[in-house]
Amino acid sequence: MGGTAVETLRELLRGEVIGPQDPGYDGAREIYNGMIDRRPAVIARCADTTDVRAAVRYARERHGPGGRGGGHSGAGLCLVDGSLMIDLSGLRWVRVDPAARTALVGGGSQLGDLDHEAHGFGLATPPGSCPRPASAG
Repeated sequence: MGGTAVETLRELLRGEVIGPQDPGYDGAREIYNGMIDRRPAVIARCADTTDVRAAVRYARERHGPGGRGGGHSGAGLCLVDGSLMIDLSGLRWVRVDPAARTALVGGGSQLGDLDHEAHGFGLATPPGSCPRPASAG
């Protein structure tokens, strides 16, 4: 993967594609655990479901992806050296159905997002007290 991957992904995706030479690369690869310092070959910040499908298909055909939801992986599993990091942080949304007592949650959402929306309907979420972990698993 390299410059060609960046250009190809830029043609395929609506979201931002960031390579190691691009401004903002270091910030885009940061995760909650600052001790993890891995360098993906390219970062695909997906804007929608179609971007996610295209990025996963691209990674499957070439190299294995790393996936980033909320970026809270203590072990840094969302970062893989030399791979495609599929960044879902732009897909941060929650839709609560208070009648069914269920929620649909975007892949980049964090538990705090889910708690905030659920509380607006008088509902609670049981997963824990830290708002940073991704709610998608």
